[in-house]
Amino acid sequence: MLSLRPRALSGLRKAQPRLALRSAWICPSCRSSPAAVQRWSSSSRSSAGSGSEKPYYITTPIFYVNAEPHIGHLYTMVLADVIKRWQQIKGKDAFLCTGTDEHGMKIQRAAAKHGMEPKEFCDGNSIKFRELAAAADISNDFFIRTTDQEHKDAVEKFWLHLKHATPESLGLYKGVHEGWYCVSDECFYPQDMVRPSIAPQTGKKIMVSAETDNEVEWVKEETWFFPLTKYKDALLKMYDENPGWIRPAHRMAEARDWIENHLEDLSVTRPAARLNWGVPDPEDKAQTIYVWVDALVNYITKAGYGSKWHSAKEDMGLWPADLQVIGKDILRFHTVYWPALLIALGLPVPRGYLCHSHWTMSNRKMSKSLGNVVNPFFAIQRWGVDPLRYFLMRNGSLNKDMSYSNKLIGAVYMKELQANIGNLFYRIAKPKSSSRWSTLEAVAAHRNGDLSAWAETHGPSASADATYFSLEGHLAKCAVAFGKEMDGYNTSGAIREIFELLRETNRYLSDTRPWDLVKKKDAESRVLLNWVIFHSAEALRIAGILLQPIMPTKASELLDALGVGPDRRTAEFAAKGKDADYGTESKPAEPTPRMRKWDTLFPPTPSADLSDDELLQHLRVALEDKTKNKMNQMAELLAMEARMGEKAVAKLLADEHAARVGARQP
Repeated sequence: MLSLRPRALSGLRKAQPRLALRSAWICPSCRSSPAAVQRWSSSSRSSAGSGSEKPYYITTPIFYVNAEPHIGHLYTMVLADVIKRWQQIKGKDAFLCTGTDEHGMKIQRAAAKHGMEPKEFCDGNSIKFRELAAAADISNDFFIRTTDQEHKDAVEKFWLHLKHATPESLGLYKGVHEGWYCVSDECFYPQDMVRPSIAPQTGKKIMVSAETDNEVEWVKEETWFFPLTKYKDALLKMYDENPGWIRPAHRMAEARDWIENHLEDLSVTRPAARLNWGVPDPEDKAQTIYVWVDALVNYITKAGYGSKWHSAKEDMGLWPADLQVIGKDILRFHTVYWPALLIALGLPVPRGYLCHSHWTMSNRKMSKSLGNVVNPFFAIQRWGVDPLRYFLMRNGSLNKDMSYSNKLIGAVYMKELQANIGNLFYRIAKPKSSSRWSTLEAVAAHRNGDLSAWAETHGPSASADATYFSLEGHLAKCAVAFGKEMDGYNTSGAIREIFELLRETNRYLSDTRPWDLVKKKDAESRVLLNWVIFHSAEALRIAGILLQPIMPTKASELLDALGVGPDRRTAEFAAKGKDADYGTESKPAEPTPRMRKWDTLFPPTPSADLSDDELLQHLRVALEDKTKNKMNQMAELLAMEARMGEKAVAKLLADEHAARVGARQP
């Protein structure tokens, strides 16, 4: 947990403010002072608070509205939403803020290009991001627009505070800025961060950012500056004392390198003659506040800054943010500029950052010119919102760029959702009419002590009985391992734990064969049947609880169908035996109509044939003796993988496929 001790600011607050405070614009409690700095701690509540735990506050970046949403925006939203929902099922109050960034030169130029006023242009694109959040089932509590009056008021207060309430040499000063400016990135770059290039469309020689490859232009203008270099020691001290502040670690090193080697004072206004689409300096209408200062303030706007509180002496409500989710391209703005600005005002910095990588299309950078940009709305329609959320969290990475393709999604959908979760669910909770078992009866047998009585006399030591106990270890460790991965923001690792549990459960069913036990009439076989069904149902129940943050609708459907009460779906119930009051009745004995595929938990998709063709071909050849049903083949594959390991099964299938195909050759 981040702890910013006052000594990190040694030497920064000795001078007296150089400008007299204007009583008309700021209250005395807003003035930065040594006392305010003493209150700096993002690991505790404000001293004005009641001492109760602060709600969990997580943010996404606010998305720039110069273009429509893409799959990267969707991923960021889902990642933040999953983390928020995870905090909620652990029993915490949690709040999520997202929104749109609507000021700056890019917007001004894009609107002009479309023959529109900037506000009209922003209105049209901002609503698309709001609609994407709704379509993706994002449980955001706030949706902020930087054109909201509430936010513009907060920016003005923040600006005047920087201008008037900071000690001499540590607050804003006016000067002439000359350097390389990038409109696309909305920032200046030092000389060592630009290089010559050729514009691909025109062949013209240009200068570009070495970091982003976007074109830069030489600009000389009078602006206000924030003395970022004066905060170097404080920033480095903070980094030293909080080694896990930015995840993953190599992003922490990247941000630190910028502080150590590239830090310059920050130009924080643009001449209004060049940029008028933004928040003007309330005291100098010839200057427009830098879009990144404007944008970063959004995080504290929705936490109440400027409307409910003004300084760290007051109860800051949700602030500081517990986690800010960002992409790797905006790392510097959030982990260098933003904390330095907060330091200047004596406000606590965020408790942590999660910096993710970018998505590519089949390992190629997404580009409109290449025609490989993924439309997130179409992707949701094509695959369904929960399966797409599952895929993004399963294949998401903090360490490297991620590949998006329909073939990858199709393979995950069929193997992990249809076969591993969906097929297992229907085998256990909705068996065929000829299989007279029910989860209700099995859970009742557990509650009444029938199962524990059998276990006392039949331990796993006897080889004949060992199979029935082979799921115990997996049930015991899944939730703990899942929680560890989620607390470390490794959604892919967390999903892997669920997959392993359910694959082992598929193997367990294949080994214990409840469809044979149900045919036997003796009492012990019935106990054994209930033992198998209970343990399998427990795996599904635990998985359903843990999957709620990732697939909220599908997990809810699964838990509903298992008869799990709404009040028993928190993380504390995600353990074997924690809920002894769920289950559903068995089906009537007479034959019932076969369930239609479109009514299943994970129905067929129009692109289901885009899963791994080679794997399916191997399955058809290697497993056709056992079953010709594709879903049963996939279930058998999962059971084989659980017994032998994925690599061994892949080799076995490949060898058997090659042998059989070879044998058929003339």
